[in-house]
Amino acid sequence: MSLASVVIVGAGQAGFQVAASLRQEGYDGSITLIGDEPGLPYQRPPLSKAYLLGKINENALLFRPADFFTAQRIDLVHNQATAIDRQNRRVLLASGEAVAYDHLVLATGARNRPLPVPGAELQGVFGVKTKQDADALAPLVREVRNVVVVGAGFIGLEFAAVAAELGASVHVLELGDRPMARAVSTEMSQLFRQAHEAWGVKFDFRQGLTRVEGSDGKVSGVETSDGRKLPADLVVFGIGVIPNTQLASEAGLAIENGIRVDANLLTSDPHISAIGDVACFPCLQNGERPTRLESVQNAADQARNVAARLLGKPAPYGALPWFWTDQGNLKLQIAGLSSGYDSTVTLGSTEAHQLSVLCFRDGQLVAVESCNRPGDHMAARKILSRPPRLTAAEAAAEGFDLKVWEAANRD
Repeated sequence: MSLASVVIVGAGQAGFQVAASLRQEGYDGSITLIGDEPGLPYQRPPLSKAYLLGKINENALLFRPADFFTAQRIDLVHNQATAIDRQNRRVLLASGEAVAYDHLVLATGARNRPLPVPGAELQGVFGVKTKQDADALAPLVREVRNVVVVGAGFIGLEFAAVAAELGASVHVLELGDRPMARAVSTEMSQLFRQAHEAWGVKFDFRQGLTRVEGSDGKVSGVETSDGRKLPADLVVFGIGVIPNTQLASEAGLAIENGIRVDANLLTSDPHISAIGDVACFPCLQNGERPTRLESVQNAADQARNVAARLLGKPAPYGALPWFWTDQGNLKLQIAGLSSGYDSTVTLGSTEAHQLSVLCFRDGQLVAVESCNRPGDHMAARKILSRPPRLTAAEAAAEGFDLKVWEAANRD
């Protein structure tokens, strides 16, 4: 093995998984995992739901306990990487130290897009990205009466469901015309809108906010784009993320909606890989167009792909994307990428909150969205991982069952 040292910047899902997979696959060199948050590496998805509700504790968030890092000889460094010295293959840290690498993996993730209005700095205005955010938010959401959520994407709606469950009055402002419009079909948006409204959540579509108002440094309300005033003891925003490309950009690496990588997840420097939310890669399921995906699955699968390449088993990255969100008693699971779909077939029932939407583009199945139908989701992942065969006409036939069709078409 020619690589004596692998350095990973970013200790989230992607960064942790590279370190774990390298050891699992037999890498014996040194591994340094650099993270700029205190404590052990942890999962982010539960922060806006189970962790906020107190259903899981801090230890349940951790990828692994402290002794794992010791046993696996993974040097966990709590520091901020400030520069990459590509010529001498070193990462410079805020502490003044430098860490040498044979191969560098950038898993720097993404940060919340800030709320670009006056008053965003007031106490009681939150984005949910880190454990620190969730820890500050958890006691407040149990006390407040009026919550305004800005953005009806996954994070905003996960939080809206939590706040409604805890008894708050919740008002969601969304610039688009339906919930999760960038991510799901009209049919699935409708199911989630009806469910949230039944929980008492109010929606304002095609509506943003112009300012956050406060008194004594604390939020007291918001002003909407059309001039209305809404009371608010708490404002939570989820309006997208910005990939953390500064380190790579300053090092002269190619940037394109993230750090640009090739099919093997290598940057423009052959000694540096980039993975996870920060990486823009040629996505097979998107016609090999440069694509940046924000998902746990993509982060973990890209990490395994890089670990395998570093151990002499290179292969172009082609894992099927899949996503999920938990909101109240609804579990939405998505397999594939539905961008540009032109027809749908629905299975199940919106009223029963058990629905699958099959999305087709040019007659080809490209994605399946399943709410409370986990069997459909697992079948969809298998179907979409093979050459396309299922037609919209077959799926629309009376009595069609996705799981049965998958089992009958495995050859």
